[in-house]
Amino acid sequence: MSQLRHREAELEERRVRPALVTFETGPALRAYIARTGLRWPVLIDERRELYRAYGMDRARLWDLIGPGSWLGYARGMLRGHLPRLPHDDVSQRGGDVLIDPAGVVRLHWVGDNPGDRPPLELILERARG
Repeated sequence: MSQLRHREAELEERRVRPALVTFETGPALRAYIARTGLRWPVLIDERRELYRAYGMDRARLWDLIGPGSWLGYARGMLRGHLPRLPHDDVSQRGGDVLIDPAGVVRLHWVGDNPGDRPPLELILERARG
C-alpha cells in the first residue's frame, strides 16, 4: 500500500483510482487511517466475500512465518516501516486487483505472505494497457 501512496500523482495521471478493501472495522480501522493519512475510499468486507471471490483464502502457517514473510518484513524495515503487533486476522491473505473502467480485470495478484504485493511498475504497466 505504501508504495502506491508514494506515487499517487502518477496513479492519478494514469486514472488509477485506488481503494482499500478490508474486513477490519471500528478502532483498528480508524487507527490505520489516522496513522497512514489514507485518503482513498475504504470498502468494508466483513464477510470477506470479495476476498473469497478473488481467491484470497487463508494463508498456511508456513506462509506466515516462512522465509518469504521474513524477507517482506526486512524490506519494510529497510524503508523505515517497523512491524507492528497483529490486531486482526493475520491468516487472511491480501492482494491487489486492478479493474479498468469497462470492468475488465487487468491485474489479479494474491499475496503468498503478508508482505507480498505486486511491483508498482507492474500495476502501472497494466493500467497503461
